[in-house]
Amino acid sequence: MAQIDTLVRAFVDKGGSDLHLSVDLVPMTRCSGDMVPLDHPVLSADTLCAMLDEIMPERNRVEFKADRDTDFGYEIEGYARLRVNAFEDRMGVGAVLRAIPTTIISAEQLDLPKGVTNLCRLSQGLVVVTGPTGSGKSTTLAAMIDLINRTSRDHIITIEDPIEFVHPQKLCRINQREINSHTKGFARALRAALRQDPDIVLVGEMRDLETIEIAIDTAETGHLVFGTLHTSSAAGTVNRIIDAFPASRQNQIRTMLASSLKGVIAQTLCKRSEGGRVAALEIMLVERGISALIRDGKTHQLESAMQVGRSLGMLLLNDSLADLVRHGVVEASEAYRRAVDKEDLLARFAKYGISPPNITGGLAM
Repeated sequence: MAQIDTLVRAFVDKGGSDLHLSVDLVPMTRCSGDMVPLDHPVLSADTLCAMLDEIMPERNRVEFKADRDTDFGYEIEGYARLRVNAFEDRMGVGAVLRAIPTTIISAEQLDLPKGVTNLCRLSQGLVVVTGPTGSGKSTTLAAMIDLINRTSRDHIITIEDPIEFVHPQKLCRINQREINSHTKGFARALRAALRQDPDIVLVGEMRDLETIEIAIDTAETGHLVFGTLHTSSAAGTVNRIIDAFPASRQNQIRTMLASSLKGVIAQTLCKRSEGGRVAALEIMLVERGISALIRDGKTHQLESAMQVGRSLGMLLLNDSLADLVRHGVVEASEAYRRAVDKEDLLARFAKYGISPPNITGGLAM
């Protein structure tokens, strides 16, 4: 058993999502969004270095020595799979280990709205799931892929860094590829996927212009492509994709995106009033009006168009946050903390007769 396994078991048994290790500090875990110390002595530099050296692959040792940070996977067989980021800071060596859930939560268990599940039934186009790190994007995407796997006979290729949820073969044939283990990069793997007879391709992260461009091209050539970005809203996602390209190409990309983009799901995780976490979603479905706004560069009007399109399954983040508060799932202060447009959320609270949170100095207390 590796030295680090005791800490891994402690934070996983506690229900933590991440384990934080730093020199001369007590290990901490993130539980339901909060940082919580573990009942463990302070880690010395020698102890932490030995822990990481024992589980770090040789390739990552070389990378860490050169770049002072590295990512790799670690598994306690039959117990837990983890994504590890090792780094250096002013204290010395540090690491964050993220637990990768092994059980896929179904679309039904997540209670995904019809607007989301309908995107799983498309035959082609680009669907982007967005949100900050730790917002549950992987969980939502896994549920969507699982829904397709249970209801369609397709060939699905996933390109991930690392592979998180492992999908069993149901009705679909699924090939899961991991960056560095099975391929050198997202763009290379995505280009190769076009020669592997796919119906559906999942791109774990659209990190750069090349990957974004190939994803759009893949969607335009008759495939369904799922991808992720770290944007916080549907309109911000459209702008982020377009802004990735030089100004001389942006009109062309707007036109391509207007025809290939089929939906954006932006989400954030909120603390439940009674413990645990729940996702608040923003859903943009690209129908004719939305497509025209994207093509004409009028992304500032997307939010208004989405408000009108609620009957089609569209949803603004503040609608979702307000609904969670109305149904007692989330406290008003938590919804306010997660909102991007806080003034708009307060207006919705007033509309529904929800008492506003106590706000001091611009922060919900």
